[in-house]
Amino acid sequence: MAQFNFGGVVEEVITSDEFSLQKARDVLEKETVAVLGYGVQGPGQALNMRDSGIHVIVGQRKGGDSWQRAEEDGFVPGQTLFELEEAAQRATIIQFLLSDAGQVATWPRIKTCLNEGDALYFSHGFGIVYKEQTSIVPPDNVDVVLVAPKGSGRTVRTNFLDGSGINSSYAVHQDFTGNARERTLALGIAIGSGYLFPTTFENEVHSDLTGERGVLMGCLAGVMEAQYHLLRNHGHSPSEAFNETVEELTQSLIRLVAENGMDWMFANCSTTAQRGALDWAPKFRDAVAPVFDSLYTKVVSGEETRRVLETNSAPDYREKLQKELDEIKNSEMWQAGATVRSLRPENRKKG
Repeated sequence: MAQFNFGGVVEEVITSDEFSLQKARDVLEKETVAVLGYGVQGPGQALNMRDSGIHVIVGQRKGGDSWQRAEEDGFVPGQTLFELEEAAQRATIIQFLLSDAGQVATWPRIKTCLNEGDALYFSHGFGIVYKEQTSIVPPDNVDVVLVAPKGSGRTVRTNFLDGSGINSSYAVHQDFTGNARERTLALGIAIGSGYLFPTTFENEVHSDLTGERGVLMGCLAGVMEAQYHLLRNHGHSPSEAFNETVEELTQSLIRLVAENGMDWMFANCSTTAQRGALDWAPKFRDAVAPVFDSLYTKVVSGEETRRVLETNSAPDYREKLQKELDEIKNSEMWQAGATVRSLRPENRKKG
């Protein structure tokens, strides 16, 4: 475990320098890892572990799109691809990567598949932390662990393939075997984590739900929409409004932030942009701070998770979700975005 200074706070993190892939293989040599769910996180983690030399099988409802996707990715029915319960029964480590609502629905069946000394693995603290709502209470004779990649399942895979990895948090909720931490770190390295930092199930889910609803998705989408419509209402064209709101951010500025930080991005912009950003950033910070306070309170109280479980468990959830997504896709802002993307040089060449 190495120590690093994060803005004046020293934290301990794990990289492949301290915990090598070969060590991960040694730790998991006699394990069978069942990835339950082949939707969002499942494919990336399963494929990365398989490529890392870990014995991986997939559990998925037969006949659906995700089952077909697993077959297309090389998992073989009856050999490395099974129905959920059969995969769970064959495994010594169960990666419970179904949606949160899916975990609630299947937990009574999956719980019966756990044997003494098995490990139950999550990539989200939701099910364990909000057990009053989910009823997910593991037996005392198994390890309960977490590795949570800080990115989408698609990015877990693409970053693994390009060699960059994606950072992940890890936690041990229950250590029955005395080997839970080693198992957790081995799994974290095997799925291709850039580095692993310690957390708790509580901290993971509180930060994750806040981040998704805040800067990472909800806030970002809302702020983009507000600026786009402001510009359009003042007579700016869709192309101009979209470029100034989204395209310049995603194709230029955020890449500078990723490369060397916000200060470096500011330093590599015009002096007019610097002055405006430095003056207005505190105004936006102070304006949204009360919204974030309310958000975090609702996350910790369980109000947000109750809404997730209620809406995502409804029989017509998929239809309603698609309607909401289509409203975004078909809005002027994102139709303009589709046209802007089609005009990028690399996409014109494809045409």
